[in-house]
Amino acid sequence: MKILEVENLVKTYGKGENKVHAVDHVSFSVEEGEFVAIVGASGSGKSTLLHLLGGVDRPTSGKVLINGEDIYKLSDDALAIFRRRQVGIIYQFYNLIPILNVVENITLPCDLDGKRVDKKHLKNLLDTLGLNERKTHLPNQLSGGQQQRVSIGRALINDPAIILADEPTGNLDSKSGEEILTLMKLSNQKYHQTIIMITHDLEIASQADRVITFEDGKIIKDERA
Repeated sequence: MKILEVENLVKTYGKGENKVHAVDHVSFSVEEGEFVAIVGASGSGKSTLLHLLGGVDRPTSGKVLINGEDIYKLSDDALAIFRRRQVGIIYQFYNLIPILNVVENITLPCDLDGKRVDKKHLKNLLDTLGLNERKTHLPNQLSGGQQQRVSIGRALINDPAIILADEPTGNLDSKSGEEILTLMKLSNQKYHQTIIMITHDLEIASQADRVITFEDGKIIKDERA
C-alpha cells in the first residue's frame, strides 16, 4: 500500500535570472513500512524536499498525498493539525523544549492535540529508547544522543503515518550516531513505521531499504539496498 505519493513536485525561489529550482518536477511513491534514505550533497535540495513532504513548506506546484490525502489542498490550520497527527519529524538539532522534561517533550504532540496519552505506548517507547532512568531530566541534563532519543520518542508518540528524519545523526559522534540509526531501524521493524531519512552519508544511507539519490533538485537514482 502506497502511504506517500509525490506527483510532479516543484519548489522555486527567486525570479528571472535569479530563479532557483530547489525541487524540480520530482515524482515518487513510498510503500507503508519502507525505510527510505534520500542522499545528496549540501545544496542538492533534499532538505527542501523533506519540508515539502512534511507540510512544513508549500510547493510552487505539484502534489503530496499522505494516506491518499492531498495535503496542500488543506487550509493552513487543517494542515497544521494533519502534520501533528500524521507526520513525525526528527531534526538534526533535536528541537526540544528546554523547560520540559523527557516525558513532557515526548508527549507534547498529544498535549497540543488535546489527546490523552497512551500510557502503555509511552512506557514501551521509554523502554525501547532506553530513557526510563531519564524521565524527569531536562534537555540540558542529557547527552546529544539522549536528546535525539527523546526527539525520536516525540516523533513516534502519535503513531504517525510517516517519520521524516533530517540528518538525524549529523550532530552526534559516531557511536551515538550508530545507536540512533539502530533505534530508527528498530522502530521501522517493531512498529512497522514508514521512515524517510535525509542524509549526506552514503554509509548511513546504505542501512535503509531503499536509497534515492538527489542532485540539483532532481532524483538521479532510485535503488533498493
